[in-house]
Amino acid sequence: MYLEATLTPPVKETMRTSGADAVLRSFIAEDVDLIFGYPGGAIMPVYDALYHYQEQVRHVLTRHEQGAIHAAQGYARVTGKVGVVLATSGPGATNLITGIADAMIDSTPLVCITGQVGSHLLGTDAFQEIDIISISMPATKWNYQVTKAEQLPEALSRAFYIARSGRPGPVLIDITKDAQFEMFDFAYRKCKQIRSYTPVPTLNLNQVEHAADLINSAKKPLVVFGQGVILGNAEKEFRRLIEKANLPAATTLLGLSALPSDHPLHVGMLGMHGNYAPNVLTNECDVLIAIGMRFDDRVTGDLDRYAKQAKVIHFDIDPSEINKNVQADVAVLGDCKGSLQALIPLVYERSHQNWLQEFEALKGVEQTKVIEQDLKPSKGSISMGEVIHQVNLQTYGNAVLVTDVGQHQMVASRYTQFKQSKSNITSGGLGTMGFCLPAALGAKLGAPGREVIAVIGDGGFQMTIQELGTIFQTKAAVKIIILNNSFLGMVRQWQQLFFYKRYSSTEMENPDFVAITKGYGIEGKSVSEREDLPAAINEMLQHKGSYLLEVHVGKEDNVFPMVPTGASVSEIRLE
Repeated sequence: MYLEATLTPPVKETMRTSGADAVLRSFIAEDVDLIFGYPGGAIMPVYDALYHYQEQVRHVLTRHEQGAIHAAQGYARVTGKVGVVLATSGPGATNLITGIADAMIDSTPLVCITGQVGSHLLGTDAFQEIDIISISMPATKWNYQVTKAEQLPEALSRAFYIARSGRPGPVLIDITKDAQFEMFDFAYRKCKQIRSYTPVPTLNLNQVEHAADLINSAKKPLVVFGQGVILGNAEKEFRRLIEKANLPAATTLLGLSALPSDHPLHVGMLGMHGNYAPNVLTNECDVLIAIGMRFDDRVTGDLDRYAKQAKVIHFDIDPSEINKNVQADVAVLGDCKGSLQALIPLVYERSHQNWLQEFEALKGVEQTKVIEQDLKPSKGSISMGEVIHQVNLQTYGNAVLVTDVGQHQMVASRYTQFKQSKSNITSGGLGTMGFCLPAALGAKLGAPGREVIAVIGDGGFQMTIQELGTIFQTKAAVKIIILNNSFLGMVRQWQQLFFYKRYSSTEMENPDFVAITKGYGIEGKSVSEREDLPAAINEMLQHKGSYLLEVHVGKEDNVFPMVPTGASVSEIRLE
């Protein structure tokens, strides 16, 4: 059935139960307290069993399976726990695929349970039968089809272990309907180890020493950090490292919030719409220290002209990321926390004052040419940047930011102030429009004591608008800001800059978002005048429940800086 695994002793004595009941008992053994899902015929036995466990496990009925999995992603990202999803067979299962792929590329731990037709019907093209194992295989860390109830405890214990261990990711377990009905002797043992699966590579201390030597000899070091710092719970170690050696540190999109935004060594965000200084100076540093990031093309630009002058040190938990895009002079494989703990005693205390001043000088250029007019325009339409600026002023950097994909995402990521980790939730690698609204719901349910603000474009909002119904039913106090420019803004920006302003199929005639939201029992307001903005944001934040604020922003405003596709990061444009 499996490769050999090491299991803990049973949680309880063996008991006779059904496969469906075993699924819920397994969830409880794994400390699952929240599930997102949508019932249907092939998963109905599990939902029937769920009826008896409502005091122990809360189920959130979303309005679409894609909403369920994005909500589970938001929950996982804000809590660090495994998100759990239930769906039926056929279209229920295939509707999860976008979220599964999103979770895979962004390293989000999920366990997805799908129902399947009876085992005697497999391969017959029965009603709502689909080979979800083959479909999901490229987008999951592991998947498995259960056809016998007795297979469930081990399959589920492996699923949770694989999803959360090492580099996290999504796992899918497909359960035939007869296996859900079948009775068997249930005992649950948590998985501790799987033969041939090494989630955390053994740390090579020689490589750590080589990394320290390069860092100590560097005149112009630059740290590039990603979500691996957050996933490894290594924020404290990371901060100790950069502070000891005075290392300027630039973040990827998903690395945001691992280091407080106002930290003096935080030099900004890298990438296509990142900050001017770290992008330009990437091609001037002499040692590039990559920690928990994968050298995505949106960060590197043209690889043939990316940091060719620098010695590259790459810290990562996943061996497949080493030398995949950028050749490393020193590769340190291992858990980020342990690797940094070993490195810190070996690095020297340094100042790098002149080098840090280069970042400050370029930051001043961006401040003058871009940031001032983004955050404090004096005329014209409301800018996206000033909306985020007002949110910062009124939340003091303590909110959880959830964004969709597009111009608003880049603006919010550039300007939101973060004071604590696990505060930035967005779709990074896959770039999934429709992610934000359900992910914000999941984040709020995972962190009910924190302010969760969903910043979303008018295009992405309408992709999963039905999840307003889930927000209404759960009473989750999500604060939603629609930055409405009546365009698919990022596509329009590219059409303006690279396709001679041929705005093909990007202008949108939008409905009355506030009226729709009120139809779901959620309060809302629309503003288009600058002087009304501060009070409107205050009203949103002071409102006790969920709230939607629609802000009409400039229709043809662009997001700068920008590294054009195929360009070097040092060719970043300020206008």
